[in-house]
Amino acid sequence: MNNRLRLLAYGGLGIALVAVGTIAINIPMPGTQGYVNVGDTFIFVIAAIFGPLLGLIAGGIGSALADLILGYAHWAPFTLVIKGLEGLLVGWIAERSSRTQTLVGRPGMLTLLAYLLGAAWMVLGYTVVEIFIYGWGAAVGSIPGNSVQGISSVVLGWFLTVAVRRVLPAGRLNSGRTNV
Repeated sequence: MNNRLRLLAYGGLGIALVAVGTIAINIPMPGTQGYVNVGDTFIFVIAAIFGPLLGLIAGGIGSALADLILGYAHWAPFTLVIKGLEGLLVGWIAERSSRTQTLVGRPGMLTLLAYLLGAAWMVLGYTVVEIFIYGWGAAVGSIPGNSVQGISSVVLGWFLTVAVRRVLPAGRLNSGRTNV
């Protein structure tokens, strides 16, 4: 399969997985008119396995699409940027972790660090936007929910990445380049 077709196929799959992961489990946060979800789990896994470009595409578009579908259209532009940059950051750092992989194919510690930094970026990004839209009180009030979302996605993402790496050899995933 040529690289453009591969990018299109994996990009579409990534967008769909992030959107479905975001839609499947969402808990409304009345203070900010947002919601807590597990979509970040799929952003982390896709970015770590397929790299920063697909992390950017799947994270940004998949999450913004979920906002539109769930009736949170006012959040879609912010989500596009916040989650897209989250996927880019995680993918960029995780790409460097291929040198620190363990022999059994588990993601390296840099991948875990990438997930933690991605979650921290998500919390920070939404907090900054919420300060401007709703004020300090609502923004600070949303930090615990966003933090739970981030930490649970780090844990779920780690285990899902391990599982995917056992099923799909990295050499076949990204034109022979190992990203996890």
